[in-house]
Amino acid sequence: MNNTPRASRIHIALFGRRNAGKSSLINTITNQEIAIVSQVRGTTTDPVFKSMEILPIGPCVIIDTAGIDDEGDLGNLRIKKTLEVLDKTDVALFVIDGETGLTSEDREIVKRIREKKIPLLMALNKTDKTNSFEEEIEFIKDELKCPIVPVSAINNQGIEELKKELIKIIPKDEERFKIIGDLINPGDFIVLVTPIDESAPKGRLILPQQQTIRDILDRDAIAIVTKENDLKETLRNLGKKPKLVVTDSQVFDKVSKDTPEDILMTSFSILFARHKGDLSELIRGAKAIERLKDGDKILIAEGCTHHKQEDDIGRAKIPKWLKKKTGKELQFEFTSGGTFTDKVKEYALIVHCGACMINRAGMISRIEEAKKFETPIVNYGVLIAYVMGILPRALKPFPEVLSILKEEN
Repeated sequence: MNNTPRASRIHIALFGRRNAGKSSLINTITNQEIAIVSQVRGTTTDPVFKSMEILPIGPCVIIDTAGIDDEGDLGNLRIKKTLEVLDKTDVALFVIDGETGLTSEDREIVKRIREKKIPLLMALNKTDKTNSFEEEIEFIKDELKCPIVPVSAINNQGIEELKKELIKIIPKDEERFKIIGDLINPGDFIVLVTPIDESAPKGRLILPQQQTIRDILDRDAIAIVTKENDLKETLRNLGKKPKLVVTDSQVFDKVSKDTPEDILMTSFSILFARHKGDLSELIRGAKAIERLKDGDKILIAEGCTHHKQEDDIGRAKIPKWLKKKTGKELQFEFTSGGTFTDKVKEYALIVHCGACMINRAGMISRIEEAKKFETPIVNYGVLIAYVMGILPRALKPFPEVLSILKEEN
């Protein structure tokens, strides 16, 4: 079974009007009965996410969405959910009903897809039911200036060509950010500090730690895993200076003190700030902490819905650290899961988790939303390093962003 995490898979979302054939096309592309198919308009209500592997595309998430022409109060809510999917989409497959052709609703969603700079492929479906689809294709090509493939989901026609065109527009692996692989060389020693406490999952490491280890191994480097209380002894016994020490943010302060100054050090969360988001913008968000005032509202946003511990990093530790750092009376609100806030402009600062359960498109979308309203945004790792006074050291592995610390607030 392919166990690639959902957040690391290419997210391919299908958009289009009701009964354009989105669900039928998904079933044909995947060769499985993934989506419910019916002649009743509006069968698909909430977006449906399905992790799978499609040859020759590889590991991906297929997202079926409700029709963009839905009606009524409930229909408007479904359309809202469909539009939210754009924030998670790596590649958009837009399905046009070949019997009715391009409509104003189609054009509006295509415009939104383009505004978000999402790679776009059009599929003209139901070509088995019309004789004029070639004229329609030329018309759409001329107007929308994007690739289009004629298909029949019912007769399995054009599906292989559609897959080939999808592959052409999917971002290549080398274009997607590494976690740590571009910072190290084959044979390098990388020490990973992974605390095992009540919040650690039983019998396994958390996802960012797993993925970092895999990236190290892919680079033919050597991963050495230790706990924070054993770091000094680990470094003494190595016999070779490690290229980098990577720590869980919660023990940043101790690890910084126990790691000699001539050894580069950072955190998993900072690695993921670069891997999943915009590290430069998150550093600017950390600097905004100095501008916080009494009564300011802070949003703590998490991308998953993990069980909250008594000393939870988001609910307890970060609010405590921020109050201590600023000396201000701050108000805190919290969100978790796949839906971001629609009140971005109300906050003086947004503090986001490491985004291990969100794909890069989803995290970038949240950062861009914050930028639109000039609301500073920072992630856990960058914030923790900042409030502990060790952010300059934690950023040394990334010299291209160090100058941001010297920018005027």
